[in-house]
Amino acid sequence: MHNYIARRLLYMIPTILGITIACFVLIQFVPGGPVEEMIAQIRSASAARGANPAAAISPSEIENIKKNFGFDQPAHIRYFKWLGGAMVGSLGESYSYNRPVLEVIVERMPISLFFGLTSFLLSYAVCIPLGILKARKHKSNFDTISSIVIFIGYVIPGYALGILLIIFFAGGSFLDWFPLRGIVSDNFELLSFGGKVLDFLHHMVLPMICYMVGEFAFLTMLMKNGILEELKKDYMRTATLKGMLPRTALFRHALKNALIPIATRMSEIFTLVFAGALLIEKVFDIDGMGLLVWNSIVSRDYNVVMGIILISSILTLLGRLFSDILYTMIDPRIRLQ
Repeated sequence: MHNYIARRLLYMIPTILGITIACFVLIQFVPGGPVEEMIAQIRSASAARGANPAAAISPSEIENIKKNFGFDQPAHIRYFKWLGGAMVGSLGESYSYNRPVLEVIVERMPISLFFGLTSFLLSYAVCIPLGILKARKHKSNFDTISSIVIFIGYVIPGYALGILLIIFFAGGSFLDWFPLRGIVSDNFELLSFGGKVLDFLHHMVLPMICYMVGEFAFLTMLMKNGILEELKKDYMRTATLKGMLPRTALFRHALKNALIPIATRMSEIFTLVFAGALLIEKVFDIDGMGLLVWNSIVSRDYNVVMGIILISSILTLLGRLFSDILYTMIDPRIRLQ
């Protein structure tokens, strides 16, 4: 086990290098950039004053702008400089926010972590028991009705569901039970500690439903199908023929094997800090990680994009390793070599 973990950790190094190199190269082919953005702003300001935009900035000034952003050097030199900084914990400065990239990312982490961790825990806490119950009541009225509800939730995009929830429950046209947008009220600072917690949770109900709906449906059906598959196997028939109650055989034997596919999804716990959904955040006006990624791409804030790619890649690879370890905990017969 220890040798396997050590090898996997070593393999992560070339994998991460490959990911960052590929993304850095792709970024070089994207039209525009911080230099072009700065030049466009200067020319726009000049045109607003009635001056000639073409003469607003000289070639030497353009070269100074490139030097300021580090674009006066070849791409491979800029990559190695970025990589050297990343190895010591510095991801550079954000062009858009004029702040360290790590600081910009960490600022968005709490809200994304809340959404990710809460939806993760609620999904598993509900979907595993619900999947087991659906398997036990397979083809019953409960199974049919719940499957219809789950399927509807699965096919509706989260942002579309968010719009419907706002219309029906946030003062759109019917009920006014929940806030329309944001994560806190305007008078948040004046509330007591308990009032702040309740106010925050009140704002989070509708976005949380949108975050959970797709994963909820997938996990429930994965759990149900896993249980049904195990119930068909010979060892389950043998257990019941020997006098073991079907319920006991399910929980003692079938459940453990059915949880192996679920363990694969557990790797996502490492990437919860980047649990962002752009369109859901747009609908509910939440300044989370999804909106940060989108704004950074649109504004060509390469340092922020590369920083998010690096951190999410590391966490994703650690999550894969974590899921492999979970396999051995669920089923001791599995050996990692």
